[in-house]
Amino acid sequence: MTQYFVYGRDRADSGDLKGELTEAHWAFMDRYAEALIARGPTLTEDREESTGSLHIVDLPDAEALRAFAYEEPYYVGGAFETVEFYRFHNHTARTMWEFSTPVADYNRYLVLTKDESRPVTSDHLIVYGDLLDGDTHVGRAALVEAPTPTAAAALINAPHAEVHPWQFGGRR
Repeated sequence: MTQYFVYGRDRADSGDLKGELTEAHWAFMDRYAEALIARGPTLTEDREESTGSLHIVDLPDAEALRAFAYEEPYYVGGAFETVEFYRFHNHTARTMWEFSTPVADYNRYLVLTKDESRPVTSDHLIVYGDLLDGDTHVGRAALVEAPTPTAAAALINAPHAEVHPWQFGGRR
């Protein structure tokens, strides 16, 4: 099995379409429940609307990855502008559900950076790892809790990172 980072970035004004497809999306993800390491939507700065859909999932091979990415209902329905995926080397060795130290006043973020691999430790890391294209390191991804986007980037020592508000996903 191999872990993969899969991130679908929403098309502009896809909120209504995603709303129509949400149950189908959840049903699709139910089939992968045991393989999911993390999941959830990225959000606008005010956290009112979705901007994307993140999944870190353990799959047997690249063929299973393509099925996961391209048979997903948001993708099939046209809600995504792009879908990117990488192999993921999980340095936390846990799932988001095993994260046990949330801070009440902090928000959650997806932090993406194209810089070098480096060790990071913090009680505020939910899941953290390297992004790989084949065997080539192409960046890092972290799901973190922090008071601000700037603090989220600083947590993984990535001042030029792409930071997205994020929340735990799944059925509500």
